[in-house]
Amino acid sequence: MSTTLKAIKSTASEVQAKILKKQKPSMSFPLRTLSNVRYRPKEGFFELKGSKKVRTLTVNTVKTFAQTLRMMSLSKELIEQDDIATKREAYYVSKNWDKARFDEQPESDAVMDDIEAMFEVNREQLGFIPEEKGGDVAGKLIVVDKDERGRPLRIDCTKFGSGAYSIPISVEHLGFETDAKFILAIETAGMFQRLVKHNYWKTANCVLVSMGGVPTRACRRFIRRLSESKNIPVYAFVDGDPYGISNIYRTLKVGSGNAAHINKYFCAPNARYLGVTPQDIIDYKLPTHPLKEVDEKRALDALKNDPFIIHHKEWQEAIKQLIEMGVRVEQQALAKHGLNYVIDTYLPRKLKHPEKFLP
Repeated sequence: MSTTLKAIKSTASEVQAKILKKQKPSMSFPLRTLSNVRYRPKEGFFELKGSKKVRTLTVNTVKTFAQTLRMMSLSKELIEQDDIATKREAYYVSKNWDKARFDEQPESDAVMDDIEAMFEVNREQLGFIPEEKGGDVAGKLIVVDKDERGRPLRIDCTKFGSGAYSIPISVEHLGFETDAKFILAIETAGMFQRLVKHNYWKTANCVLVSMGGVPTRACRRFIRRLSESKNIPVYAFVDGDPYGISNIYRTLKVGSGNAAHINKYFCAPNARYLGVTPQDIIDYKLPTHPLKEVDEKRALDALKNDPFIIHHKEWQEAIKQLIEMGVRVEQQALAKHGLNYVIDTYLPRKLKHPEKFLP
């Protein structure tokens, strides 16, 4: 019996025992917020401090309590049957739960996240999988997967032409063969496609990974496993704005407050920030956009509440510089100097001095 299955049965038994004794059952869940995480550079990721919320069965909580137990029951079935359900499918399954059904998917997602945190497992171990794809990969890499008979299946990421290899939702079973010098994690699909179109991976001897915004867990885990197994660095290339810095890059490197219970598996602690930096705006005379109110709020919040930003003076200075300039910049702004300026000049110039990358 899996550890997760044992935990589900144990929790259900405790609830039942309390009810039989005519006592109010309760369940406790870690608070999944930035205020309840700490950042320790030696470990390299956000981890929970210990604050919890307790859900006790009362008149006001009866629906959420019932939904939590039903979601645990669904997870138990999936594990026992070696099956899976997408988050969307789990939401629709609840339509059979009478008064315990969810009205909107964000409600079911929240309960699923609570259960995941309570048992300190990832949702895939509960039998639930995300809807979104994991990201795209191109370059000097052979991914060793398995075919339908369990035999090794070697996938050459240089052989997709103008396309790319798609990271699967689960990457634990994958093996890697590569002599690449580094992994370049790219925020936008457009920039990724430009680098693939011109075979930049061949020129720079690297692996290109398209994160497509905030990277999914599968994408982060893929990058982490590839980086660790082959001992190669990870460089992040994202937009120079508060979202790119404190959401996309920070999540890739140290994880998030919402997933603090599993960040140690789903982040790349050795990642460094290649660009685009606030200083790049000046050095490369890049066209910009004004910081929106939401951007400034996100930046100020990061300076005040983000343990990772608070720890690194370099990041505090960079974000303050962005606020003082009152602008944000996109990766594509480099096209001002020519469509392939990023390939011919910007990246080669940056990669000569990785020691200068932001932490």
